[in-house]
Amino acid sequence: MRRIHRTPIERISYLAIFQCCLCEREQQMPRPFRLHFGPNARCPKCGTLRLTRLGEPDVIDHVQGGLWNLFERLSHGNLYHCRFCRVQFYDRRPLLSQASESSPPEATSGDNST
Repeated sequence: MRRIHRTPIERISYLAIFQCCLCEREQQMPRPFRLHFGPNARCPKCGTLRLTRLGEPDVIDHVQGGLWNLFERLSHGNLYHCRFCRVQFYDRRPLLSQASESSPPEATSGDNST
């Protein structure tokens, strides 16, 4: 993979863009602020979706600081824990597993004759 140049618009959204030398497919690295947008909760450090929900703060692992985390906490966000970064943070969005459970099942494409 080699790094390629970004347009001024891409510089706002991505840290870097890489291109495969063999197949010429592009891979973008998003900026950290983009992890706060989307339908599901993500770790603010590594971006993983594999999180666990906590009932109360753990005394061993670090609680993420910052203005965004304070806003999420004051707006009644849930406390989540990243097992890879070992960090705790607040987020209003549901976990990926909770979002997939609450979505309605897809209709089958069959003949509905009675």
